[in-house]
Amino acid sequence: MANAHKPRVFSGIQPSGGLTLGNYLGALKRFAAFQGTGPETIYCLVDLHALTVWQDPALLADRTREAAAAFMAAGVDPKQSILFNQSQVPAHAELAWLFNTVARLGWMNRMTQFKDKAGKNSENVSLGLYAYPALMAADILAYHGTLVPVGEDQKQHVELTRDIAAKFNHDYGTEFFPSPEPLIEGAATRVMSLRDGSKKMSKSDPSDASRINLTDDADAISQKIRKARTDAEPLPGRMSDLAARPEARNLVNIYAALTDETPDAVLARFEGQGFGAFKPALSEVAVATLGPITRRMQEYLADPAEIDRILGDGAMRADAIAHPIVEETKAIMGLLRSRP
Repeated sequence: MANAHKPRVFSGIQPSGGLTLGNYLGALKRFAAFQGTGPETIYCLVDLHALTVWQDPALLADRTREAAAAFMAAGVDPKQSILFNQSQVPAHAELAWLFNTVARLGWMNRMTQFKDKAGKNSENVSLGLYAYPALMAADILAYHGTLVPVGEDQKQHVELTRDIAAKFNHDYGTEFFPSPEPLIEGAATRVMSLRDGSKKMSKSDPSDASRINLTDDADAISQKIRKARTDAEPLPGRMSDLAARPEARNLVNIYAALTDETPDAVLARFEGQGFGAFKPALSEVAVATLGPITRRMQEYLADPAEIDRILGDGAMRADAIAHPIVEETKAIMGLLRSRP
């Protein structure tokens, strides 16, 4: 029955820290590309998710504006898409509670990302971090989202969203919620750390050298790429030959994603060359791509009131879609509502 629902793209990013090259290649660049392709596009700064770990209030507000500026600087047009921050639309939190009554503990216990984030201190983390996937399901299904561009590490959460939608529909004898599809594609949907090719590039990594920030200038970008961990072997002609070389594979994937080429096409051009030749070439394309984005971000950030206005407008447009869906969900579940 998912085909009976209007095609609608939904995705979001936490504004809990400065956005990185990984966020751009794995998310923002793809978000902009979906505009005008047919489906309605809804993009959210998921600030309620950010609260699953303590946030400095003033800093969270600033980071939310910075993330909004990054979305727009990367090509997300708030006139073509709906861009807003999650906490301004009550439907997210309300539907999350309703889904808490549908989701099963066993499903939550299988969420590998919770285990990764909680580590050995699982007894001390917030209940919100544990229930995070139910809120993510609400984020998507509050808009009857059918397409969800995510990184590989979020695929399990979209699968849980499908499980929640299916169980709700089964329990209440309806086909109200669609079964959203994860969209995982591209050469760099999972950009890895510049210091450790086995770990995802993260804005929360203690080492700033592990990532390229969207606010980095040309010198910082070039320096980080120059110091990125690699090996002494020359580049092969095929990507399959980099299976055991994660740092090399990561840099080739980044180059391919920045230039919209296949990784094999990049290797065909650099085959036999070492990183002494490859890193300067990568720096050049990275600076050429990210420089204009950084400049546009600074222009947006110079007018925080305008960012707030754009997010507020997006929230009203988002609420116009989500509120009726949540109200119908409540009616299906037998909850009484006051009527005008």
